[in-house]
Amino acid sequence: MAGIGLALGSALLFAVATPASKLLLGALSPFQLAGLLYLGAALGTGGSLVARRGAAPARLDPANRARLAGAVALGGIAAPVLLLHGLALSTASSVSLLLNLEIAATAALGAWLFHEPLGARGAAAVVGIAAAGAVVSWGAGWPGLAAAGFVAAACLCWGADNQLTGRIDGMTPARAAFWKGAVAGSTNLAIGLATAPFTASAASAAAALALGALSYGASVALYIAAAQQLGATRAQGIFASAPFLAAGLSFALLGEPLGRAQGLGAALLAISVAALLRARHEHGHEHEALEHVHAHRHDDGHHLHEHAGESASTRHTHWHRHEVQAHAHPHWPDLHHRHGHR
Repeated sequence: MAGIGLALGSALLFAVATPASKLLLGALSPFQLAGLLYLGAALGTGGSLVARRGAAPARLDPANRARLAGAVALGGIAAPVLLLHGLALSTASSVSLLLNLEIAATAALGAWLFHEPLGARGAAAVVGIAAAGAVVSWGAGWPGLAAAGFVAAACLCWGADNQLTGRIDGMTPARAAFWKGAVAGSTNLAIGLATAPFTASAASAAAALALGALSYGASVALYIAAAQQLGATRAQGIFASAPFLAAGLSFALLGEPLGRAQGLGAALLAISVAALLRARHEHGHEHEALEHVHAHRHDDGHHLHEHAGESASTRHTHWHRHEVQAHAHPHWPDLHHRHGHR
């Protein structure tokens, strides 16, 4: 499934950020580094927007504008600064493993605020993912209450960001990532310059921008696309591999220790993610008329419009309209299935 590949790619790119950021914190303050990372994200996604100047512009209604603003404030401005403050107080491997708290935050907010159905299997899978994080965190040692508090707060912000960005259907993933990076990066860099002198070398600044382009630009764009196809909770289930990948990179690049607990946690995570991906449900439901833009194919039962000379299985992005439709099939809470459940 394309959505699974998008989420895995997003996790791998994001995993690089933690050990690399640990190194860069020696030259930059948390606000300065957070600003450069997200400005790099904007630069990385901005190139794709220039290359696609003929694409339909964003047409956000008030609800989607509010979602984008919330995602920028929580996921773009607050979360990275909180994470970097925690990273400054602890090892990269310990912080990486604590990032498993994000899946719990995403699932809890999805069920509480947005009524995303999980079912018994999905709930058990989320518990298993959280337990995997507890196992590896216990084995790695507690990084300190202050560091854990910063990381937990960052995960809560990113959990809300995940739910909000998964519901933005008025602009492409690349455009959403660009605006998040541009606004959040400029804000945090301005705060960083006002609160501490900028003493980093040009090489360190360039490295931070490049890291942001990959780990916060390309990764975020891939995640938004995955969340739109799978639903935020399922996409986050796959993205939960990122902390383990980051811990492995911390061991390889920084020489930080990994032990048996990490192996046990990784196995439990794999089982739990597999269960989460199978936790779909089926019932009769009706789609109201809707106009939006997102990546899609014409072989999923929801996109019935035609394009001359193009295969139905080719994935593409454009503004399109859905007519009223009633049917029943297994589904996730993606962009086309935000209906309530009793």
